[in-house]
Amino acid sequence: MADRFAVDVADLTVAYRDQPVLWDVDLQVSEGVLMAIVGPNGAGKTTLIKAILGLVPTAAGRVLIYEAPVPRQRRRIAYVPQRGSVDWDFPTSVLDVVTMGTYGTLGWIKRPGKEEHARAREALAKVGMAGFADRQIAQLSGGQQQRVFLARALVQDADVYFMDEPFQGVDATTEKAIVTLLQNLREAGKTVLVVHHDLPTVPEYFDWVLLLNVRRIAAGPVAEVFTNENLRQTYGGRVPFEPQTVQPPQAVVSQPLTS
Repeated sequence: MADRFAVDVADLTVAYRDQPVLWDVDLQVSEGVLMAIVGPNGAGKTTLIKAILGLVPTAAGRVLIYEAPVPRQRRRIAYVPQRGSVDWDFPTSVLDVVTMGTYGTLGWIKRPGKEEHARAREALAKVGMAGFADRQIAQLSGGQQQRVFLARALVQDADVYFMDEPFQGVDATTEKAIVTLLQNLREAGKTVLVVHHDLPTVPEYFDWVLLLNVRRIAAGPVAEVFTNENLRQTYGGRVPFEPQTVQPPQAVVSQPLTS
């Protein structure tokens, strides 16, 4: 893997009411990495993603995406927020939600046309939602809504993807299919950072991991840093589960999610 950082974070600190939520975090993520961000509740995982994207103010630090400040790289970034942070009652169709992912390449004046809608439908097909394009987003189940937001990220054709708990509220079959989708992005040379809570699946789903608890505890290949000692430091002296011997992630074959 080329030693090229898709994400480069240095000395990042975020504080709310003078209380540090993130403290002096450094993180370098190479191109073509699928990384889990894990840690206890309140560790700052969501805040880290939002701080990298410039969605929350920072007290200190620097963030670069492919060696340039984030505002200059917006078109290379896709973001899937937590499902619970979205107003799903907003009256809009599934196709319109996904088409919003094309706005970054259109600018403010041009409206989406046939090409953009075709790209949106193709992205919906990849996540098994092709038959739901004309439905209202509020009419979908939680898992279906999550797929729609994944499709919106896919249609952006970004280089770096940030996903905040993409497995929340989905069934086991959909979760496995989403994992395949993420691994296919990695195989295509994309960089994917995922906030993830299910520790036992980290070695199966991801090749890199960041252990976070306000500060960075460890980051690197799962086989090297996903250890009992690092987990104890991350989770305050307790190990939530016993990591097994880590095997490298297996190559996956591209396939759409099933509906």
